[in-house]
Formats: sequence, structure tokens, C-alpha cells
Amino acid sequence: MRNAGDSSILKEKTARGRTGPEGGKGGKPMPESQYSVKLGEIIREFELEVLCAAPDYENVPLRTVDVNRPGLPLAGFFEHFDTKRLLLMGLTEHTFVAGMSSARRRESFDHLLSYPVPGLIITRGLEPFPECLEMAEKHGRTILRTEAHTSAFMSALIGSLFNRLAPCITRSGVMMEIYGEGVLFQGESGVGKSEVAIELIKRGHRIIADDAVEIRQTNHGALEATAPELIRHYMELRGIGVIDVRRLFGMGAIKDKQQIDLVINLEPWDDHAVYDRLGLDSVQTEILGVKVPAITIPVKPGRNLASIVEVAAMNNRNRKMGHNAALELTQRMDQHFEKIKENEGEK
Repeated sequence: MRNAGDSSILKEKTARGRTGPEGGKGGKPMPESQYSVKLGEIIREFELEVLCAAPDYENVPLRTVDVNRPGLPLAGFFEHFDTKRLLLMGLTEHTFVAGMSSARRRESFDHLLSYPVPGLIITRGLEPFPECLEMAEKHGRTILRTEAHTSAFMSALIGSLFNRLAPCITRSGVMMEIYGEGVLFQGESGVGKSEVAIELIKRGHRIIADDAVEIRQTNHGALEATAPELIRHYMELRGIGVIDVRRLFGMGAIKDKQQIDLVINLEPWDDHAVYDRLGLDSVQTEILGVKVPAITIPVKPGRNLASIVEVAAMNNRNRKMGHNAALELTQRMDQHFEKIKENEGEK
């Protein structure tokens, strides 16, 4: 598990649908993600009912986080109509179409579904119009239905698409949750990342990933880490080999995903290096355009790294709550020396 080549291979293991975007009718397409998610995954996630199935509909790729409310297209206005988006038909659109004659509805759905849209989702459990199903069969389009209310479903769907289509990278390291803080350990091979992780697990903390950590940016602008499916819950310890953390330590020792709150760089102790002993300087590392607090901890025989890491996680949480011990101590020292100067001036 420790070879750099293995980690680079894992980067490609989780990539989803890399083929280029398809063409279609309509206006200029919106910017698309280089990743894609299959329509079948969305159907299973939201437990959508399939009313009309297009050929191979489960493998239809989705590459944009946006969805369309087809009110204007149903009225005949197709300027800037993006054919890569899912269509969402709620009570408003349903009521509007219900006021049309059967011939007019057939014409509207015929025009709408002649475009290569990935699917049309009807919300609130509304009954689909026969003309809609007829035109879907004619043009080979997928019609889906959910019992959820339109606004709530639309928000959840966009959030899911954003997370699934977000940029994803794989970094070598170990990801753990320590006192609620997501800590990513990085360092050269053999520095002791997995050994520290085992000690932390024995102390009641949880591991997310060992050796290869998948990182993606969420719709909240945070970084979320998880393990590749292939090696999830497994660790490799030199001299022992591969272990299954879930079986050895139980379900309380693992977690599927975690936000990254702190990056800890482990490096061999260097007698000639200058290490931060006060903590005034705020160092950050950038991952996928997001800045994360980072510290460097030198590794030396005899140092209790697990305890040091626990303190680092608690201190990072303390700082997020607005308390900086180094800054407070500096201010107290400045005030102390100011008082000494004042007393000397009075003499």
C-alpha cells in the first residue's frame, strides 16, 4: 500500500465517467464538470419511481449541478435552454399544463422532449399527463416521480449533484477524526503515520482513510475526505501487514467521511531545523483552492506523538472558537513589560 504508484492508480479508480459532453439542441450550454454521475445513482439515492424508461437510462451521464423548471419551454420559449440539465416539473408547471387542451399538451411535450434531456422528474407524487408519457415513449426520454415537495427536492438534488461532481483528488496520508476535528496526516513513507493512527484508535478516535485519502470540495466550500472503496477500513503496518480496523477495533473505530479541519505534516527530526515553539505564526496549506490550517510536527524516538496530535487537534478547535493561547501569552507579556517600564519611569 505504500508505493507511490499505487496511490496514483487509486486516483483513477474513483473517477466517474470521463467522456466528453454530448451535443444537442438549444442555446449555449452551462459550464460542465469534467466528472459525471450516472442517472441511475440519482434514482437510487432519492428512491425515484420510474414511469417511463429510456434505453440504458441508468447510464445516462449528468455533468451539471443545475436543474431546469420547464415552465417557459412548455410555453414554447426555448432560448438558452440547456439540454444537459434534469427537468423538474412541480405543481406550478403541472397546473399550467393542465389548463391546456389535449392537443396543445401533446404539442408542448412533443417539442420539449424532442431535446436530448437526461430525464424529467415530477414532484409531489403528481400524476403524469398521458401526452407526456406518449411523447417520452416517442422520443426515448426518461420520466421519473418523487413524493417530495418541489423546493425541498430541488435543493437536495442540487446539493447531491454538487458533491458528486465536485473536483476530487487523492493524496497520500492518513485521515482521522480526533475530538471531532478532521485531521489529515501527511509525510514521507515510513515516518510513522499509520503507527500514530493505531495509537489514536486505541484511545477512542476514529479513522477515515489510511495511505490513500480521497478529497473533494463540498457545496459548503469545505473539504471532505473519504477512503477509496477498494481499501476502506484497511490499514498496513510494517512488520504486521494488512489489518481490518473494523473487525479488530469495532464499528466505533471507523468513519466513512470527515471534513478536513487540520493538516499535520510529520517529518523526521532535524537538529539543524528551526521549529515553531510559540505558535504565533498561522500556517495554511491549500487543497483544491481551499485553505486549511497546517502544522509541522518533528518525529523523534521517545516523543509521544499520539498525545501531541491530540493536543494539536484540541488547540485547533480552541482557535476556531476564538481563543489563541500563544497570542494571549504574548499580550500578557507585553502588558507586563509595559508596567515595568511605567514603574521605572515613575522612579
